[in-house]
Amino acid sequence: MNDSINTWEISNRINLYLIDAIPEEHFKDISASKGRTVGEQLAHIHNVRLMWLQASMPQLMATVSKIEKDAITKKLLADQYTKSAKAISQLLEKGLAEGKIKGFKPHAQAFLGYLIAHEAHHRGQIILSLKQSGHHLDKKILFGIWEWGTK
Repeated sequence: MNDSINTWEISNRINLYLIDAIPEEHFKDISASKGRTVGEQLAHIHNVRLMWLQASMPQLMATVSKIEKDAITKKLLADQYTKSAKAISQLLEKGLAEGKIKGFKPHAQAFLGYLIAHEAHHRGQIILSLKQSGHHLDKKILFGIWEWGTK
């Protein structure tokens, strides 16, 4: 397997690990500075993936669905993250082979970096929102999101 695709898949497994660790009743938690709830941030990560699929390779949209604010559950998030991650892997495979992703500059490797940075940013916001709401994640989980060699 291509190292870039493997890196993307590890990042997605970290997201799934985090989703699994958050009790569903805490999806309504929100940061002190307001904005999206934890559940909405999780849905946003997936929905941004769909935005890029639609712009760059719309034929990959057949297996994925947008997650609406009123439909957020752990099961739906896990199912859709798995499907959108697979579709993004296919987009990356094509983009890496061609050296570009339609609609993104400068190149396919930068697109991978952009996706991972975007999702990691929201993981941090989610963890902060939970903390500010008094729902601290276990230290095992907090360290676990950095264990890329075992995830």
